[in-house]
Amino acid sequence: MKETIRRLLDPIPLPRGVRVRQRFDDTHLADPQAALRAQLHQPGCLDAVQRGQRVAVAVGSRGIACLAELTKTLVDALVEVGALPFIVPSMGSHGGATAEGQKAVLARLGIDEAGMGVPVRSSMEVVEIGRLENGLPVYVDRLAATEADAIVVINRVKPHTAFRGPVESGLQKMLAIGLGKQRGAEACHQLGFQHMATHVPQMAQMILARLPVVFGVAVIENAYDQVCRVAVVPAKEIPAREPALLEEARMRMPRLLFDPIDVLVIDYIGKNISGDGADPNITGRYPTPYAHGGPEVNKMVVLDLTDASEGNANGVGTADFTTQRLMDKADWTATYMNGLTSTVVAPTKIPTVLDNDRYAIQAAIKTCNILDYERCRLVRIRDTLHLGEVWISEALLPEALAHPAITVLDEVAPMRFDEAGWLVRDWDEG
Repeated sequence: MKETIRRLLDPIPLPRGVRVRQRFDDTHLADPQAALRAQLHQPGCLDAVQRGQRVAVAVGSRGIACLAELTKTLVDALVEVGALPFIVPSMGSHGGATAEGQKAVLARLGIDEAGMGVPVRSSMEVVEIGRLENGLPVYVDRLAATEADAIVVINRVKPHTAFRGPVESGLQKMLAIGLGKQRGAEACHQLGFQHMATHVPQMAQMILARLPVVFGVAVIENAYDQVCRVAVVPAKEIPAREPALLEEARMRMPRLLFDPIDVLVIDYIGKNISGDGADPNITGRYPTPYAHGGPEVNKMVVLDLTDASEGNANGVGTADFTTQRLMDKADWTATYMNGLTSTVVAPTKIPTVLDNDRYAIQAAIKTCNILDYERCRLVRIRDTLHLGEVWISEALLPEALAHPAITVLDEVAPMRFDEAGWLVRDWDEG
């Protein structure tokens, strides 16, 4: 970094602060697999699968608690009734938009042939099953569409990061985009996110009408990424029941209990954390104008990229500042695939890059439009999946002490950096 920039940032004071614990409703299922087994025996679910049928089990790339265990429970139940299940990756363009890459994504989530006891069949080939009234084609994985007698999907239901509607991320999005592979994802995104709330259910309902989808397994998690509900929904009931599941998921989401925030520092972004690297529902930094919510954040800093993201730095563009370390880890081909597929390219742009964590944070403080840098309202989080423990600057301490859902964990102390200017990462939370 040029010496002139260092001289500009060196005088900017870094706030002292404390770790605090935010408390949310931690209601969860003690045995999600048992809950799934019970739900599968509802009328119109497992009993609708016939002996000898080839069943395509659509599984996505999102990090869902107990996903491997729930998937294993599902395929075992199908085997027990005499069906012949096989797993198909259902993740749009993820995994580098290759068959091998998508199979590898599932393997990293614990879903492979050895562990599941059934084939994992991955292909990027699709078939067009029809078109919407506006001409958009509807694509479905060729293996599921032509080589399966029945289809079931499993996915987490949650608010989307780029649009709002009665149906966002969940079973219908898995059908329309995940099972549509890259071409399906491109088709659904082609006219922009302002139409997604209409196109996702329309495409999903065409798939439900024209292909042998039997049921969907909807998973809802609490604020601590624990499964709090499993709902097995017969195919014909998915359009009517999913909106209520989405509202329940929205109520269960964690959030930052401080607003507004002058500077938000995020240690890690990554595709394993959110499709947008950092969940905009938490940061308030959305990639489109068609979603809303979260705190008012003046400047945002992202410091590093998770190893599990394998270089995909999608979402870095929603930040104002980042580090050279993150840039060195980024695989820009994989990153740009997200923007090219979704048609939303702002999250793949490059923010201002600084030499290390210290300078990135100082740059954010300098530009956050406050008169007294010592009073900066700074919040630091590990990532948007872990909000139980956060670090706040001293200026936010009175609010923390007064909030019934916040506990202060230690004494006020300076931010800790090593000699090279990298933050010491000592989060207690796993």
